[in-house]
Amino acid sequence: MPHARSHKRKKTPKRVLALPDLEHAKSAVLSSLTSRSGQQTYDHAIREFVAWYCSEPRLAFNRTVVLRYRIHLEQRQDAPATINLRLAAVRRVAYEAADAGLLSPEMAAGIRRVKGVRRLGVRLGNWLTPEQGRRLLDHPQPATPRELRDHAMLAMLIGCGLRRGELLALTLESVQQREEHWVIANLVGKGGHVRTVPIPQWVKSAVDAWTTAAAITEGRVFRAINKAGRIWGDGMSPKVLWDVVRVAATHAGVEKLAPHDLRRTCARLCHLAGGELEQIQFLLGHVSVQTTERYLGCKQKLRCAVNDRLGIEPDAA
Repeated sequence: MPHARSHKRKKTPKRVLALPDLEHAKSAVLSSLTSRSGQQTYDHAIREFVAWYCSEPRLAFNRTVVLRYRIHLEQRQDAPATINLRLAAVRRVAYEAADAGLLSPEMAAGIRRVKGVRRLGVRLGNWLTPEQGRRLLDHPQPATPRELRDHAMLAMLIGCGLRRGELLALTLESVQQREEHWVIANLVGKGGHVRTVPIPQWVKSAVDAWTTAAAITEGRVFRAINKAGRIWGDGMSPKVLWDVVRVAATHAGVEKLAPHDLRRTCARLCHLAGGELEQIQFLLGHVSVQTTERYLGCKQKLRCAVNDRLGIEPDAA
């Protein structure tokens, strides 16, 4: 009787990824990111791709499919930066799927070769003038816990230039004194970069008014408030923050204002007040000074050129 040999077949990578495979790859991508805001951004981007991929007929997860997804995003008229972020997320999924043996390295390499769309010029974003900023913060003496919280959040965004995730993760323990000035000490920002953020006295007063009314002595500074007006939980969702900014913008007569626009406004107002570019870079936590320049909307002035008066002109004596 011939000896029956059992052959252990080597598991071959798939061409079509099922939902559990995509979820496994997504979890691997998110765990590789250190920034909470980055995790939230990639989580949203990957969920959008998975929804599109699973709504189509069973497609191989390859370069052609990702190109089709890029066309889908372009037809939806998404901004170039948004499309490129979505594609970057898909490339990370492909890499993690290949690393886990779910996708062949060749197919993953093909996906990673899909280029993003060209960005024509630089999208500068939106800024408020000093007058608009004052109108945004103007409130007839905030009294209720909700009014005090909303005012304090707006003050922190426009006064300290925080990102959304940084504001929502802010703890009372991180608000400390350094060199006789209130600061957010050792703030871990985008990409895991650590910085110290000075807090203007008027911003600190707004935060104190809120934390005193809410009886917050530790933990997260900003928290949800239920319909009865009571503090609820130990944090709040980004949607609440967006709603706060939207309502305040409507009252101030400002259109299409996002929380990140207040960060840009902080940078611009610092610059208008004579702040040094390097100090503004420290405040915002930018690795590159070019990023800070984009936030300021710096542009070359030719009518009153910077080199018109150097102090060495023949008539300068």
